[in-house]
Amino acid sequence: MRIWFNKNFGVSKSEFNGLLFLVFIIIVIKAIPILYTRFQPVSKDDPDLLAQIQQISITDKAYDHVVRDRIEASSYKKTGRLFKFNPNTLNKEGWETLGLSAKQAQSVVNYTAKGGRFYKPEDLQKMYTISPEMYKKILPYAHIPESTKVYKNDQLSERKEYVKKAFVIVDINTADSTQLDEIKGIGETFARRIIKYRERLGGFYKKEQLLEVYGLDSVKYAEIKDQIKIGDTPLKTINVNTAGFNDLKRSPYLSFKQINAIIQYRRQHGHYTGVADLKKIILLNQEVIDKITPYISF
Repeated sequence: MRIWFNKNFGVSKSEFNGLLFLVFIIIVIKAIPILYTRFQPVSKDDPDLLAQIQQISITDKAYDHVVRDRIEASSYKKTGRLFKFNPNTLNKEGWETLGLSAKQAQSVVNYTAKGGRFYKPEDLQKMYTISPEMYKKILPYAHIPESTKVYKNDQLSERKEYVKKAFVIVDINTADSTQLDEIKGIGETFARRIIKYRERLGGFYKKEQLLEVYGLDSVKYAEIKDQIKIGDTPLKTINVNTAGFNDLKRSPYLSFKQINAIIQYRRQHGHYTGVADLKKIILLNQEVIDKITPYISF
């Protein structure tokens, strides 16, 4: 968490520790009244307090009666009348006649109205609104005409075959979302993320940078790495001798503090002549310098 704060808000280790201590103090201050109220001893000589406790006890008893009445009411089971039926065409009143509640009956009707189908009586088990007891009770009376079963077979025969993506090799620096979508393992969502990160970077200079794209892990990278390539398209660079804060902020490799350090060093010492000058900035370690070098000019 400290690293995230440092990168995005320029918070140092001591500032982060101070923030944690401040949060702790706030929590303690907020908790003191609650703890005092909870553990404060009750005086038996306080008639008003005793009256309040007695009132709460009476309210709790009344609430228990209400809850018990609701539970007993909900446990009531409608007897129902059994008859031969087609679950695909039975209406709400018919399900209620079998013994389902109005809510349960409406749920089943909604399922069939939206295109859901029962292809065999045993399919009634997939309706969570039908209890196991009710399922056993109505199963012998469920009848599904043969025409419905044929319909299922027709649907299965007309189902489209899954079209596998052909093996392609795509230049990730020039491909649009449609071309990236042709890569096996890359869908529309990842294609958009790759393009967005590419624009922020200024282009990819090695395949492994795809691991920095949100949600693209090592497993996904191993699946797509042989389908991508880095072409000759030049990277978009930033001149560190003229760039402002907003220009440098585009880089995902630099924190706010590091950007400020680059600008302040330039103001104090003049223009940068090469990468060696960047190494003189304490906040820039070798790893960061290696990452930003392909994207800067002097």
